[in-house]
Amino acid sequence: MDHKADAKSMLDDRGYSGQLIRGQNPALLFEKAVRDRITESYYWKEQCFALNAATLCDRAVELTFVGGTYGQQKPTPWLCLAFKLLQLGPEREVVLELLGPGGEEWKYLRALAAFYVRLTFEPADVHRTLEPYLEDSRKLKRRKNDGFTLTTVDQFVDDLLTKDRVCATSLWKMPTRQQLEDLDLLEERVSPLGEEIDEIDDDGDEGGGSEVEEVMLGNGEIEGERRRSEDGHD
Repeated sequence: MDHKADAKSMLDDRGYSGQLIRGQNPALLFEKAVRDRITESYYWKEQCFALNAATLCDRAVELTFVGGTYGQQKPTPWLCLAFKLLQLGPEREVVLELLGPGGEEWKYLRALAAFYVRLTFEPADVHRTLEPYLEDSRKLKRRKNDGFTLTTVDQFVDDLLTKDRVCATSLWKMPTRQQLEDLDLLEERVSPLGEEIDEIDDDGDEGGGSEVEEVMLGNGEIEGERRRSEDGHD
């Protein structure tokens, strides 16, 4: 009962005096219908009671998929923990610890921390913090309304950076990376594939010169070879 009352008091702006995110109660970053389903769910009542940042990690390492709501709009454990993280409002250093070293060992913890970063950090900081994880190709299982699909950590992070809605949550409208670059808030991002692309371009230049298009005929003979033979060449 106390746990439910604590959740309800957080959702009541009249009694809320905690940390604000962009001027508002962080719990309100989730839509009301989703908040209600979370606070009424069995997982929230039984598994999120009295959690702090450290004990939340114990719950997060048990996660086996990401996702928003499913079935009859039932919230996933992952979404419940994301809401609890908003309620706790951990220090920046704690969040980066969950995202980095913690996330290196537990991929669903990384996804959880990345989601929190997207919701609470400032735009340029969101990009600076999350873009290094666009190289994390580990697979994630994602709960959808009608079953499971596979994604990867880097695709999940890309969704956070480019989409307006992820895991049953409407994300606040963030300036694009190009807009942030134009405002000198971010430096141009160098793709990790840049050197590989340059090498491909170099290989293409070295293989320049005239090329003879060779077309395979139905009998297996190459068109280019037949033409050379007809011209009297071996």
